[in-house]
Amino acid sequence: MAGTLFLVATPIGNWEDITLRALQVLKEVDLVVYEERKEGSRLLRHYGIEKPVESLNEHNEAASTQVILERIQGGMSVALISDAGTPVFSDPGQGLVQKAIQIGIRIVPIPGASSLMAALIVSGFPIRNFLFQGFLSPKRDRRIAELQQLKREARTAVLMDAPYRLVQLVRDVAEVIGDSRRLCVAFDLTLPTEQIFHGIASELHKQFAKEGRKGEFVLMIEGLKHTS
Repeated sequence: MAGTLFLVATPIGNWEDITLRALQVLKEVDLVVYEERKEGSRLLRHYGIEKPVESLNEHNEAASTQVILERIQGGMSVALISDAGTPVFSDPGQGLVQKAIQIGIRIVPIPGASSLMAALIVSGFPIRNFLFQGFLSPKRDRRIAELQQLKREARTAVLMDAPYRLVQLVRDVAEVIGDSRRLCVAFDLTLPTEQIFHGIASELHKQFAKEGRKGEFVLMIEGLKHTS
């Protein structure tokens, strides 16, 4: 009889933001699949959990997916975690989920901390409808073109990027979208260094550039207000 694939959300920074259910699943499964060895081992060690492990990341996704599916089909229960937050969402693992669906494997989501939702609720922007744009291109010319598309967006737009690209991203938002719409930058969510910034792009860029600010962040752009 085939086993089960659990998609387990883990903390995005603060170790206390893990659910009792997530801990129980991690303790009970036969195998834990993490993204990067360093982060996965650190998380399991912090909670005192010892389990057989496999890695699944952008470098080994195809081969690892096949191995994991074979383990599950053989009756093993497997927990997939990412480096932080919810697996599959902006992280490797979608191919595993898609193939598991195709062959009829049971998949169980174990929800938990989410930087996306945490950032949205502190933005003050309308969130009944929003656009998750995620990561823009690391190449500036393409990123500028992507921001040009967002310039016409009426919904709150949510962006993420690498910690070291915060200053560059806010600079480009200031250049393309200007100061007619507000930004909210949720920085280092759940950590002692957490800060929430509200303001216009040019002012935030000036502040972040002066500070040389780097860190995990979610950036939200207020939607375009249509006037009659």
